[in-house]
Formats: sequence, C-alpha cells, structure tokens
Amino acid sequence: MTNAATHAALLVAVDQYLELMYDSDTERFDSVFAPSAQLHGLRDGSLHILPAAEYRKLLASNPSPKKKNAPRQQEVLFVDFASLDQALVKVRVRINTIIYVDYLSFHLVNGCWLVTAKSFHAEKRSET
Repeated sequence: MTNAATHAALLVAVDQYLELMYDSDTERFDSVFAPSAQLHGLRDGSLHILPAAEYRKLLASNPSPKKKNAPRQQEVLFVDFASLDQALVKVRVRINTIIYVDYLSFHLVNGCWLVTAKSFHAEKRSET
C-alpha cells in the first residue's frame, strides 16, 4: 500500500518528533503536531488529556533533556500505514529520567506528516 517515498517521509516526521522531545524547541512544534492534536495518558491511575497548545506550553516551560545533558534514548518500535495519508507509529523515548512508550497517530496534512493524536505510557523511571 505504501511506497518507499511515503515511508521515508513518515520516518523524517518521526525523527522530527523525537528531536522535539529531546530539545523542546517549540519553534518547530507546529511542524510536528497538528493544532487539533490531543495527548492522552494515565498517571497515578487517572487519565490526563492535553490539547496540543497546552503541551506546547508545557514543553516551553521546562528545561529540555538536551539542556540537562540527559541521556538520549529513542527507538521506533512499529510503523503501520492505514493508507497513504494515515499511519500509526509506536516509539520508545526517554525524557529526562522517564522512558515513555508513545503511540503516535500521523496524518498527511497539506503534504506534511503531523501528529494528530498521541497516547503515552510511562514505562520506566531511571535514577539518572
């Protein structure tokens, strides 16, 4: 269903997401997340929902893992295309001392792959 160029373009978008998670450069936020994107995750048994605009503010208000010289750990675990303009990507990414598993819904919007939904899970905490 997909071709090499579509797959490569999606992986570039995934890399941009991972870069944003490491350096928190909100100047690039709009090239990663759709304005309507929502983030969902459980914390302490409660569902937390963040609209993209709130998540952007959260990234901007905290020191990035890059500024903290935190170890960088990221991997793409799964890529699945529903069509040429919709895909699901599962990644593992370390943000400071927490390792997350994220499910990212991507849509091709005006020629750009954007995260339209993110479901996150805190998989593990590290001491360092």
